[in-house]
Amino acid sequence: MDRTRPILADGTLTQTLVLVGLMGAGKSTVGRRLAHALNVDFVDSDDEIVKAAGMPISEIFARLGEPHFRDGERRVLARLLQSPPHVLATGGGAFVSPENREIIAAHGVSIWLRADLETLWDRVRSRPGRPLLEQDEPKAALAALLDARTPAYAKADYEVTSQMNNSHEVVVQDILALLKAQSEAIDAR
Repeated sequence: MDRTRPILADGTLTQTLVLVGLMGAGKSTVGRRLAHALNVDFVDSDDEIVKAAGMPISEIFARLGEPHFRDGERRVLARLLQSPPHVLATGGGAFVSPENREIIAAHGVSIWLRADLETLWDRVRSRPGRPLLEQDEPKAALAALLDARTPAYAKADYEVTSQMNNSHEVVVQDILALLKAQSEAIDAR
């Protein structure tokens, strides 16, 4: 399998596309639309973790702690990446783990949906169920997460910007154009 060519000229997906980035970057929304455009399945790893644990993520964090959640996240990612090529949206912290990055690199292609703090804050501030933001200064916590996680996200195979003034469909088109350009560059060799 050619790691540099996740999509063939006919649009066939050869590897799972793994969307990474901070909460609010649009991984789930973009992922659903991207999967539809590629005619493949879409899977949200957070949804799969909830199914496996039998409880919401906020409850996993509260009852069992973040380390337990991260361990389950790793197991779920490893399982999901054994499936036929699809689009996979990960939780915001998944790609921070070197072990998860190795699993993703071995079985998929990572795409960082990069967004600035104001875009992220606009998208998450009124949405409950984000345990890492349940504190007195949630925007400051989001800023700290963005600063801390950006170096890990920067290790993704590709980067696409998700902006407040861009629709999710624009991001999907940007991803498709990037993958097409990659395929064309290989064909030109």
